[in-house]
Amino acid sequence: MRAVMRLNPEDRSKMGGRIVAGGQDVTRMSRRRLNRFRGAEAAMIFQEPLLALDPVYTIGMQIVETIRVHERISRADAWARALDLFERVQIPSPERRLNAYPHELSGGMRQRAMIALALACWPQLLLADEPTTALDASVQIQVLLLLRQLQRDLGLSIIFVTHDIGAAVEVADRIAVMYAGRIVEEASARDLINTPRHPYTIGLLKSRTHDAMVKEHKLDTIPGAPPDLANLPEGCAFAPRCYLAQDACRRGVPDLQQLEGGRTVRCRRIDRTAPELRSAAAQ
Repeated sequence: MRAVMRLNPEDRSKMGGRIVAGGQDVTRMSRRRLNRFRGAEAAMIFQEPLLALDPVYTIGMQIVETIRVHERISRADAWARALDLFERVQIPSPERRLNAYPHELSGGMRQRAMIALALACWPQLLLADEPTTALDASVQIQVLLLLRQLQRDLGLSIIFVTHDIGAAVEVADRIAVMYAGRIVEEASARDLINTPRHPYTIGLLKSRTHDAMVKEHKLDTIPGAPPDLANLPEGCAFAPRCYLAQDACRRGVPDLQQLEGGRTVRCRRIDRTAPELRSAAAQ
């Protein structure tokens, strides 16, 4: 997502391929065009708002500044929009909280303020980088419900990155599962949860604590450990941990295969991951 916003240091990054947003290639944007793209057309909710927000300015000042950089608008009108945004993200006592500094808000309130800042110029694309990681369970649910409501009300497209498959199910229409830096399966949320086809996706879903709540049921785990990204194996990166791996899996990276319903899977053994075959193996 940092690549989508072109936030990676250009002197230490290698850029290739295309990133198309709104019909335009972000990799070819000029610096001036890129400044317009960030904030006005695409915005990002960072994982840790306390580090993303400026500690020496109030939250309200930061939102007002963002609006006025992109739009010709008076400070009073920008402040009124900031107040409206705080009400939209359901921050209590919004006027008082606009005059607060980041450290004066709780973790949940800071995350809501970060969302308000990202929405300041009504972007079409919202990038959410694990926005619920540092929050307790009850606040996580509130933030997820808030994002869903904002998506419906404002017509946003949201890319939501998370390690929590449960959170992904709550907010996503489509889910892309990644392993070792590559997408290994992509499908609608319903299809992926009900009929996973990649062995890694199957392992993720089986390792949920929800499935281990039955008394004396042992929690399923994926054996082994993730690979070193600087020294990936020659073939499928998941092969050393995969219960279906064969010699062919260790020779060359598998291509993404197109399946029914717009699903894609990067695996040479999908002939053995069909739901009926998994049920037979379990028996």
